[in-house]
Amino acid sequence: MYGAPPELRARVFARVPDAKLLEGPSFDRSGNLWVTDIPNGRIARISPRGEVTIVAQYDGEPNGLKIHKDGRIFLADHKQGLLLLDSTSGKVSVVLDRPYRERFKGLNDLVFARNGDLYFTDQGESDLRDQTGRLYRYTAGGHLECLLDCVPSPNGLVLTPDEKILFLAVTRMNAVWRVPIAPVGPHGVGRLGLGRVGVHVYLSGGLGPDGMAMDVEGRIAVAHPGSGNVWVFDRRGEPAWRIRVADGSFATNVAYGGPDMKTLYITEVDSGTVQVVDLDVPGVPMFSHS
Repeated sequence: MYGAPPELRARVFARVPDAKLLEGPSFDRSGNLWVTDIPNGRIARISPRGEVTIVAQYDGEPNGLKIHKDGRIFLADHKQGLLLLDSTSGKVSVVLDRPYRERFKGLNDLVFARNGDLYFTDQGESDLRDQTGRLYRYTAGGHLECLLDCVPSPNGLVLTPDEKILFLAVTRMNAVWRVPIAPVGPHGVGRLGLGRVGVHVYLSGGLGPDGMAMDVEGRIAVAHPGSGNVWVFDRRGEPAWRIRVADGSFATNVAYGGPDMKTLYITEVDSGTVQVVDLDVPGVPMFSHS
């Protein structure tokens, strides 16, 4: 058993009015934090001062949100598929909804690689009885690949700083999987494939891991709904920090921000708030900042 890690307490940064299930924190180049409100089909923008603006509301269930380096806002929508949001008009458009002539199970979260490849999870209602959740890669050239199709509830995902490993939150297993990404072909040159997939961390209690964020030392911040915690695990999978939310107990997702990228922003459902905590190591810069 690991020893108890040091604890930190988050503080409330902003409250989103009438929010039912906050998710998808992601920063734009101006330092605004964007979040989703899944059941309400809403997208909110929060200024660096904590001022909340509802930018869009539509007939969907937006969960994950990430911002491309060219400013485009991508949504992983449980109901409609992979979408684009126009930040000026608030309109959404479909990127992918029926890639193989059938709908996704229900998209959950997404992350960009530096080359523009987009990784996203198709969770639906998969669980330990129905281990059919999927991990996809949508390349910068517009090619869709299913990388894994046997995951019991794939959720949040992050890439290591060198992008050789993808960590995948598997909610119903209460675990974080380690998914090596490796070139396939002679001398390691060619298309990307996967190495041997295994478990990096098992958690206990709560409802299983949800959204995650990566710091420059390869440590993973993991939102753990139901336990009232966000955990930070080091490269070995050992807990480095335990962060207790300030209000509520249902932390869903996390993102690094602030001037020095050492502030972790946490979406929390029970209180409808975004909470913050100051950490010792900066997060990996968002794709939109590169």
